[in-house]
Amino acid sequence: MANPSPRRTLPLLNSPHKSGRSALTCEFRCGNACAHDVPNTGDNTYFGDVVTSVLSRRGMLRAGALGAVAVGAGAIGVAGAAPAAADPGAEAQGLGRGHGHGNGGRGGLRFAAVAPNREDRLTVPEGYESAPVVRWGDPVLPGAPEFDYENQSAEAQAQQFGYNCDFVTFFPMGGHRGLLWVNHEYSDEALMFRGYTGGASATEEQIRIGLAAHGGSVVEIERVGNSGQWRLVTRGRRRYNRRITAQTPMRFTGPAAGSDLLKTAADPKGATVLGMLNNCAGGTTPWGTVLTAEENFNQYFAMGGGAPEEQKAGLKRYGIDTASTKPSGRGWERVEERFDLSRHPHEANRFGWIVEIDPFDPGSTPVKRTALGRFAHEGATTTLAGDGRVVAYMGDDSRFEYVYKFVSKKRYIPGFDRHNRTLLDEGTLYVARFTGDSPAAEIDGSGKLPADGRFDGSGEWIPLVTGNVSHVPGMTAAEVLVFTRLAADKAGATKMDRPEDIERNPVTGGVYLALTNNSNRTPAQVDEANPRPANKHGHVLEITERRDDAAATTFAWSLPLVCGDPADPSTYFAGFDKSRVSPISCPDNVAFDRDGNLWISTDGNALGSNDGLFVMPVTGSERGHLRQFLTVPIGAETCGPFITADQRSVFVAVQHPGEVDGASPETPASHWPDGGESQPRPSVAVAWHTRGRKIGS
Repeated sequence: MANPSPRRTLPLLNSPHKSGRSALTCEFRCGNACAHDVPNTGDNTYFGDVVTSVLSRRGMLRAGALGAVAVGAGAIGVAGAAPAAADPGAEAQGLGRGHGHGNGGRGGLRFAAVAPNREDRLTVPEGYESAPVVRWGDPVLPGAPEFDYENQSAEAQAQQFGYNCDFVTFFPMGGHRGLLWVNHEYSDEALMFRGYTGGASATEEQIRIGLAAHGGSVVEIERVGNSGQWRLVTRGRRRYNRRITAQTPMRFTGPAAGSDLLKTAADPKGATVLGMLNNCAGGTTPWGTVLTAEENFNQYFAMGGGAPEEQKAGLKRYGIDTASTKPSGRGWERVEERFDLSRHPHEANRFGWIVEIDPFDPGSTPVKRTALGRFAHEGATTTLAGDGRVVAYMGDDSRFEYVYKFVSKKRYIPGFDRHNRTLLDEGTLYVARFTGDSPAAEIDGSGKLPADGRFDGSGEWIPLVTGNVSHVPGMTAAEVLVFTRLAADKAGATKMDRPEDIERNPVTGGVYLALTNNSNRTPAQVDEANPRPANKHGHVLEITERRDDAAATTFAWSLPLVCGDPADPSTYFAGFDKSRVSPISCPDNVAFDRDGNLWISTDGNALGSNDGLFVMPVTGSERGHLRQFLTVPIGAETCGPFITADQRSVFVAVQHPGEVDGASPETPASHWPDGGESQPRPSVAVAWHTRGRKIGS
């Protein structure tokens, strides 16, 4: 390590934090949300229910790009039942995390689990290798300068790979090349710059670098020989490479576009906005575009106490401090006054949306789709209903928040790109209500299964708005879409434990949701879908809906995985022998391979070891046999993952390596991925079998 030097105490890091994350992560990623009051103070009861729902995107690249055929409607199987027929859309190259070819679920998992550890490397099973694909600061645009940690600039960063990478998806281009889309969720200036002590004392250039480090990247990658390894293309035209930042011009579409609630002095028509913020997970569409999700946008705004009184309720419901007139921790309002809510109170309303981006058109304008509602979006997973309508499932990643579903009015038409690009602008937005099926006395908080042997139940989708028609008394359609949390409160939605990524199994048709944790749940709030109080390890929910009916308004659910130490009696691994499974904590992103195995990445491991990537069969005698496939370096979170259609490569985004308490550029906690005495760099990495076998074998 570098020579030790006194660690500067950052004023913005003095507040307490919970969970397995460091204070640095809590502050820079979500504005230390767990140390603040829960924004949802409504009195919605816990219906002895819970959980999310959803069906996952299946998509394929537009026919002109890949010659792909149209995506068929998925067959949704009942949990525990025989596998449904393979998804017709699986014959196309998969998009999004974990989409691939269904083959009846006959693939076996034969690797030796990686042991929990605290090593500063990406650890993979015997017989596998890993390597970084693209790192923070790597040139993205032709002509971009090489990364120089000691001489950064905003101009350079806007052309280089951004900071903390999250959602990863891959668009195959034929042959041995493809496009990788990656979200850049947030920047950690305390690790990016020497001597950083907070936004109030940051230089304007440091603030502008932070603005440029957000957003997303499109990069062209190529296979290394005939192996499962991939690398960044660094030569030639690279015509698709692109950087999206917090300053990229975007436009609003859908029912709320042009609303008074979106108008500002700089945009009196409420039609355009600069940039996207805190993009976490995402999804893809059947027509070959990216859906990227704005999450904890509230932390970027200052002076909430100076906003007009009549607007404070809406701001507060989204986690903005409406009593403070202090600067923000990042100080962005010092260089762009739009982040000062005392001057521009509507600017916060312009973030928290699903953003659609065309990876094949670097000159296109990103679109914020208002019909999908505004909240702390974790992602947007799409599929097709039996009649061809597009369905998008979304979670609001905050304690006690909700799960949503959007169903388009019009139908998807394969190859009709101009028509398909309008489908996410008109339809019905729903919120979920969940109900357990066991007597309340049988859900005692110990984790003991109820008499029927399963944590399970049923649910319904409550309509909030259809086009320009509100279904919530006292709220207009625009108000429902801009203040979706308030509308869901009124509709009586079920409070959830940080609903995050949702994906659909390409073999069985089941839908799986990661509920990361909620240490604020009290014993009085325990229900069948949330069977433990102080839920610090989280769980995974399994959703079933009628075959070919993703537009259905009812569903069933169960919990196949209740996370934690297997020795803890409150944990549950779908009934599998717990002496044979790996410990897991804080599930975040999920994916499926072509055999229907569930892959789970973690964020904030509360068991004391590094975060990692895990895999678990969900059918047959191995259902519940969860094993750890890899661990990420010290202080890092595992994001992604994405398994390629040939199942020979798995991409993971290694977010915030070295982000631990006490770390600084003078005393780095990690040197990954470059080793030696280097500074840590968030990166996307790939793992592959050295003998060319499929991942997991």
